[in-house]
Amino acid sequence: MPTPDPRHGPLVPMLLVLTLVTGVVDAVSYLELGHVFVANMTGNVVFLGFALAGAPGLSATASLAALGAFLLGALAAGRLAERLPGHRGHLLSTAVTAQAVLVAAGTVLAAVAGHGSDPVRYTLIGLLGFAMGGQNAVVRSLKVPDLTTTVLTMTITALAADRAGPRRLASAAWMFAGALLGAVLVLHADVPAALALAVALLVLVAALTHRAARPHAAPPGWTDPL
Repeated sequence: MPTPDPRHGPLVPMLLVLTLVTGVVDAVSYLELGHVFVANMTGNVVFLGFALAGAPGLSATASLAALGAFLLGALAAGRLAERLPGHRGHLLSTAVTAQAVLVAAGTVLAAVAGHGSDPVRYTLIGLLGFAMGGQNAVVRSLKVPDLTTTVLTMTITALAADRAGPRRLASAAWMFAGALLGAVLVLHADVPAALALAVALLVLVAALTHRAARPHAAPPGWTDPL
């Protein structure tokens, strides 16, 4: 865990937990929803090219569905950031609460209807893609350096090139941990169990940020303009 940052207060550990969520959710989508990512859009763009070239096991439709849902989620979160420009804690707690509701809906759907049929599978891709698009847009608005919660290519490049950055190392480690936990739950339990873990983590972040964002308890950095 990186050392506390007075400029960003508790945002750093909260974003690391969201990075863990990213790993869990992408493990579900890749392993069980047709080799598609709902958080890492770079992979989907590449998969789309592979699928259009005729590569087996990949679906251009699924990649496009994930991309579309992600974009819609990012658009919605961007509008939310415009409505809450003066308090980063309120923005994060509101956005993560909405994200938890979406992932919880996916958990219930997977538990009740499974994920084998196309209607259910595409609904899950839509719910999770929208949720992760919203997460990425909000994290971008928070402007905490080296913590995108999703994209690690430049983070790992900077880690090697600059030979420094505990926050960068922590970001990669937490993403790995999320992917590992998600894969273990998917492969040895089931999809609802993995998604339930993501929901629990999101609820934890939402509760902690809401509590810390109260006027008398707001930590440094949380009330800064975006």
